[in-house]
Amino acid sequence: MRLGIDFGTTNSVVVLADGTGAARTLRLGFEGHPPADTCRTLLCLWQERSGGRLHLRDAIGDAALDDPGEARLIMSMKSYLGQASFRETRLFGHSVTLDALVARFLAALTRAAGIDPAAVAAMVGRPVRFAGDSPDDALGAERLRAAFTQAGFRDVTLALEPEAAGWRFMQRLREPATILVGDFGGGTSDFSVLRFEPGAERPVRALGQAGVGIAGDQFDRRIMDRVVAPVLGCDSTYRIMGGEPLPVPAEWYSSLSRWHRLSLMRAPATLRSIREVMRTASAPDALAALLSLVEDQQGHALYEAVGQAKTKLSTALSATFQFRHRTLSIEREIGRSDFEDWIAPDLKRIDGTIAASLTTSGVGEAAIDQVFLTGGTSLVPAVRQLFIRRFGEARIAAGGEFVSVAEGLALMGPGAGPKHPD
Repeated sequence: MRLGIDFGTTNSVVVLADGTGAARTLRLGFEGHPPADTCRTLLCLWQERSGGRLHLRDAIGDAALDDPGEARLIMSMKSYLGQASFRETRLFGHSVTLDALVARFLAALTRAAGIDPAAVAAMVGRPVRFAGDSPDDALGAERLRAAFTQAGFRDVTLALEPEAAGWRFMQRLREPATILVGDFGGGTSDFSVLRFEPGAERPVRALGQAGVGIAGDQFDRRIMDRVVAPVLGCDSTYRIMGGEPLPVPAEWYSSLSRWHRLSLMRAPATLRSIREVMRTASAPDALAALLSLVEDQQGHALYEAVGQAKTKLSTALSATFQFRHRTLSIEREIGRSDFEDWIAPDLKRIDGTIAASLTTSGVGEAAIDQVFLTGGTSLVPAVRQLFIRRFGEARIAAGGEFVSVAEGLALMGPGAGPKHPD
């Protein structure tokens, strides 16, 4: 069997290709939850005692939110892959590598899909540029492949995600065309220029690519910084030995606004530090709310509220952000114009990356016949406007925002499509 697997920052998808060239998204089933086409990229780990020994257990997707008690909820693992500074973390007194965490998620994902990983050929998506500051893309690809191998896959091929989305889009085309594909994930925005020649020995040729580690998570971060962090004390101060007021540590709010780092704040040293600062803080109640968010693992619920407000802003001119936990209550109206002002620096970098993809391909804007946009962030009006300004609305197509990459990967199959070094 041939699988296309889109291991995403926010959601993951598995697609099966049959012998007729058709692709079918596999429904993923988890106990206590209805089957779905996508799985949130969440991993929950906890320990259970059995036979006199402690055993590590796991749950993924929505089932990861069924908190079994003392557990660790891990989010956005993909965002770490290209970061050489993150090698491992401590879980229940043991060091666990990033590869092993991703492998644990992938093993559970294939079980939910009813697939034996050793019995399939897997085409796996990877971004053009991995997320984070100055990512090591070779390291990211190496870790991604290693995780799939640890999860039991024997036949793994990596392919660029925007090219996979383009392969899926080109199934509709009957005439030669030059296509710009924009794939917007949770952590990265990637662009590929592809030439489609139906009937040719190589029907798809990659002309050029570019990517940037900015996408939906970064837009979420802007809302966190402007709406949530001030309520949790980011602008407050504290004193040491009665001295001059000092700003509350900025790294707490940096981690808060990057949801893949939030689980790391549960480290005992960080929790002790927050409690210590609270004793002399100018806003102790705000820091107490921050502490309860971290201790109660409310990061995912908080980001769900952020995501809901962001999604509403794609169709409405304003949205109300609402979040409550214990004594914390946040309710604020956000205008689309305010949101677009907040993300303006990110839009500028995305626009520059679109231009870079054209430069690397040697193709001008006028030579692009169609633009295909996919991924949830492509629905943000200000993102779509970047393409309308360059190419005009008539050349822009969209669709399959959450499954097109996996479908394209399955349709490409090992040995098909453009080749790229892993």
